[in-house]
Amino acid sequence: MINPDQVITMIKTGLPDAEVQINDLTGGGDHFEATVVSANFEGLTLVKQHQLVYKTVQEAMSTNDIHALALKTYTPEKWSALQS
Repeated sequence: MINPDQVITMIKTGLPDAEVQINDLTGGGDHFEATVVSANFEGLTLVKQHQLVYKTVQEAMSTNDIHALALKTYTPEKWSALQS
């Protein structure tokens, strides 16, 4: 079982500038929802943004430590606009 802090660490290892929020959706440590804000998403389609994040947790997903990961990805500009 993986805890939310470990998922944050994995994502931040691959996207060091990212702000990451993780929710354990079921309490079982294998179904998560991640909100990721990163300048690396600038100019990328939503699919490409999600691919970047999935790449950071690929090993945990391939071993089924993470069974499901719902993503919400934002550039810092879009995130700032949402917070206003």
